[in-house]
This record gives sequence, structure tokens and C-alpha cells, in this order.
Amino acid sequence: MEFFDLGAIIFLVAAVVIFIQLRNVLGRRTGNERPPFDPYTAGRAKREPAPASQDNVVSLPRRKSSETAEESYAAIDKVAAPGTDVNKGLRAIRDADPSFEPVGFVDGAKMAYEMIVMAYADGDRKTLKNLLSREVYDGFVQAISEREQRNEKIQSSFVGIDKAEIVGAEMKGSEAHVTLRIVSELISATRNNAGEVIDGDPETVAEVKDVWTFARDTKSKDPNWKLVATEAED
Repeated sequence: MEFFDLGAIIFLVAAVVIFIQLRNVLGRRTGNERPPFDPYTAGRAKREPAPASQDNVVSLPRRKSSETAEESYAAIDKVAAPGTDVNKGLRAIRDADPSFEPVGFVDGAKMAYEMIVMAYADGDRKTLKNLLSREVYDGFVQAISEREQRNEKIQSSFVGIDKAEIVGAEMKGSEAHVTLRIVSELISATRNNAGEVIDGDPETVAEVKDVWTFARDTKSKDPNWKLVATEAED
């Protein structure tokens, strides 16, 4: 009986020791354990981080003060004096199209001017069609066709643009119109079928002054402007 009691005590002690060791190795659940690793969602979890707490999000207020409005017109005021008709027209265009920037527009218009002048000289109808309104395109094509019927060719070299400034701006419904005065330098001569110069001078740089109007529908997804009117300045 004593032997049995001694053996039971030894067994009980051993069981307690094993339990304590297991407890130390496995630990106890506290409710803060990480979820088990899932190889199918782990990669997705890295690619899709959890949204930040609302406490870390700062919403910027939409500024509606008159000061902000004036700031948005600052670029316009640099190219047209405030209070002038041109300035008012440009502001109206900016209101209809917030992406409108007068300086960027002038740069684009200068490139379009060179392309149109050279396309006209070369009889390049495809290029003209993409840059001109239907009415202006028809006029250019008619002039090109008449020149071709006379077997005449224009020999032209574009030297550069000396000046390009906005002289008019207005909204016509949803359509923005901007008029520029462009002063350029061009070498141009028209030759007949025999190669003789019948107009211009192939050796002389001539100053050309034009007043061109470009337009685009501000409600259209097409960002391109087209030439809608031309006038030669005397």
C-alpha cells in the first residue's frame, strides 16, 4: 500500500512537471494572437493594405474665397490687363474650361500656325483637315486646287515667329474663341510650270502679319483647338 502511494505521488509530480513545461512552451491564449498564416491571402494582403484610420485622414476644404478666384486668374492677368475686354473674355473661357492656360495656348497656337502655313504651301490636305474648321478648310482646299490646276507650286521656308499675342477672346455659347496677332518671318515664292518665279522671292525673308482665330467646344472631350477665321493685317 505504501509502495502504491509512493508510486502515485511520483507519477503525480511527473505529470505536474510535464504540464508546466508544456504551458511554458505553448503559452496561453490572451485574445491578442495573430491569425494563422494563410498562403492564399498573404500575398493579397501585401498588395491591398488596410485602409488608414479615419483619424489619419485630413480633408482639404474646397476654397471658395474671392482670393482663390483671383489666384486662378493670375496667369490671365499676365497676358491681358485686368478690366480689358480680352481679360474678361479669357476669364470667361477659364470659367468654362478650368484647364485653359493662356501661355500654353499661345505656344500651341504658334506650332499650329507653322504647321498650317507649311501644309498649305505643300498642298497637304490631310494635315489641314485636322487643324481647320470645315469652313476654313474648304477655303484652303479651293485655293490649293486652283493652284494645282494652274500647275503652280509654292516654294516656302518657315523662318520663325517674332511675336504672337492674344488680341481677342470670348465665349459663344459653349464655344471658346481666342484671336491672336501673329508676326512671322517666311521665305516664299510661287513658281509656274516652267519654274519661273511669278510671286514672292526665294531669297528674301518677308515679314508676315496675320490675325487668326482658334476655337473649341468646351463641352467636348476633344481638347484640340481649330482655326476658324483668318485675316491678313495690312
